[in-house]
Amino acid sequence: MTIHSVNTKRASRSTEARVVAQDWRVLVTELNVNGCAVMPDLLAPEECADLAALYPHEEHFRSHVVMARHGFGKGEYRYFRYPLPDLIEGLRSALYPRLATVANDWNEKMGVAQRYPAEHAAFLKRCHDEGQVRPTPLLLQYSPGDFNCLHQDLYGALAFPLQVAVLLSEPGEDFTGGEFVLTEQRPRMQSRAEVVPLKRGDAVIFAVHNRPVQGTKGYYRVNLRHGVSRLRSGRRHTVGIIFHDAR
Repeated sequence: MTIHSVNTKRASRSTEARVVAQDWRVLVTELNVNGCAVMPDLLAPEECADLAALYPHEEHFRSHVVMARHGFGKGEYRYFRYPLPDLIEGLRSALYPRLATVANDWNEKMGVAQRYPAEHAAFLKRCHDEGQVRPTPLLLQYSPGDFNCLHQDLYGALAFPLQVAVLLSEPGEDFTGGEFVLTEQRPRMQSRAEVVPLKRGDAVIFAVHNRPVQGTKGYYRVNLRHGVSRLRSGRRHTVGIIFHDAR
């Protein structure tokens, strides 16, 4: 299996077309209200199976992380190397412009000066100019008892505020447990948890670090972390699409 073997040949639509077909009015509203939003059926079952099947093939990846060795939880993941699989590269490029609009709106509301260019290639150039040159899209694998501690995917000074995870396995058939969890730490308030139900092929968009929330005196900033609850049985694969590269 070559690194370009996972592409859109089995799909009737291009990555751009399937991203455009999502209801972005609803997605943006969900992101603004809850800090996350679900894109249903972003990938076909065959595409999910093809991506998950890449995991044992080391030639597709630049590094392998066993979570327990670093206190990240239990389970493991691999970072893809460049060039990325066609499907992941296509989704990264197609999703970014729509999410950049949200990111720029959030930064304006939070009083953050950083603005993001309209095209992903231009943003990656900024990353590379800052010395962040290592690709960050990754493939995660969980077995019974595995979990992912709450964390933020920040890989350098320059970070894009939103990322996407696509579930490649079918809950209730391939695995049980292993829910995607998002927590929101609000100033002078208790943290809020959000459990996001997903089925195979669904993608969740979520805040990497901070997002604005409307208060009585304007917008204030809340801090978010994400993770995965303990897997009860089976095996779970997920693709993470992160838009900034790593130092």
